[in-house]
Amino acid sequence: MAVKIRLKRLGAKKAPFYRVVVADERSPRDGKFIDQLGYYNPLTDPAEIKIDAEKATAWIAKGAQPTDTVRALLKKADIIK
Repeated sequence: MAVKIRLKRLGAKKAPFYRVVVADERSPRDGKFIDQLGYYNPLTDPAEIKIDAEKATAWIAKGAQPTDTVRALLKKADIIK
C-alpha cells in the first residue's frame, strides 16, 4: 500500500482551506484518510501553515511520500530540509 502526505480541500467556493493528511494514494482527494497532520490556509497574509512536526517526520520515516505541494509546505515550516 503506497501512502501519500497530501492536501484535503475544505472551505467554500473560492475560499479554499486545506488539511494536511496521510492517505492511501488510491483514495479520492477529499475521501478517507489515515491521519491528520495539520492545516494550511492560503487566504491569510502571510499564508498560515500549522503542521505537527513529530507526526510528519514519523510518517516520512515509515515511508510516506509527500506530494510536491506538501513538500514545499514542509520546507517552509522547517520540518524537512
